Amino acid sequence: MKIGKLIQLQKIHDPRGNLTVAEGESQVPFSIKRAYWVYDVPGGESRGGHAHKTLKQLVIAMSGSFHVTLDNGDECETVLLNHPWEGLIIEPGTWRTLDDFSSGAVCLVLASDHYEEEDYIREYNEFIEWKRK
Repeated sequence: MKIGKLIQLQKIHDPRGNLTVAEGESQVPFSIKRAYWVYDVPGGESRGGHAHKTLKQLVIAMSGSFHVTLDNGDECETVLLNHPWEGLIIEPGTWRTLDDFSSGAVCLVLASDHYEEEDYIREYNEFIEWKRK
């Protein structure tokens, strides 16, 4: 993997049900200031389709599976997320698209900062121009 970094979170096995922990600044390599989740994505739909200028994120498939396509302006890669103990770190300046959601998929995103519209780049051509600066 060249653009995103797939990390393994601690998986604690228990006959009553497994447990995984994601602590900011230890398992997650940044302080977590925001969490949100995406679910009930209709078949054939995609999410994302933007980049962030400064925000770091950890994306986790809490249930089901989906693909994350990352683009740094020079190369692209697609990662399948399908384990709740794995997370994909997305660094600033990376265009991302999430698609191929399985039925019942839940995508959790842990973010390094609060929501700021000014941090988003929502047009791909603007993203390429911003990367070339």
